[in-house]
Parts: sequence; structure tokens; C-alpha cells
Amino acid sequence: MARKKGGKSSGFVSNGERPNVRKDVRKMMRREYLSNSLEVVNNKLAAWAKGKRVMLTIPNQGADNAKHSFIRVPATDVWGKPGGRFVMKNNE
Repeated sequence: MARKKGGKSSGFVSNGERPNVRKDVRKMMRREYLSNSLEVVNNKLAAWAKGKRVMLTIPNQGADNAKHSFIRVPATDVWGKPGGRFVMKNNE
């Protein structure tokens, strides 16, 4: 058998097979988080500012596809590039 590396032991490491929180508790926490839309938008804004790929759900603008009333689009299409400069138009 191969020798393990020396040094500090990492101790017991879980295999991650089963959740350690009851299913109904996890569902309740998720519902509570999603009901607070301010917190959800805050987290999406923070992720967008870091350059992560954030998806937003917006009303469908196209009248041709009435089957889907809402569509998911990347936040960069709606909010623009994070860290991008805002330039006011110069009429001169």
C-alpha cells in the first residue's frame, strides 16, 4: 500500500452521502429566503458585480411567443457589464 503524506491529520472527512438537516427544515428555509425578494436581488447584484453569471426572470417582450409570459436572461443583458463606465452623450 502507498504511504500517506505526513503532516497534520485532516481528521474525519464526511463522504457527503446524506443531508444532515431534515428535508422539511431545508424547504422551509428556502421558502423563507425566496419570499424576501430584497435579499434575493441583493445577492444577485453582489454576484453580478463580482462578474458571476447571474440569470434574471423578466416579462417576455415578444408578442409572437405568448406561450411563455416570463423568460430568463443573463443579467448582463439587462444591467450591462459590471464595472463598465457610464458615459453621458455629448451633443457637441
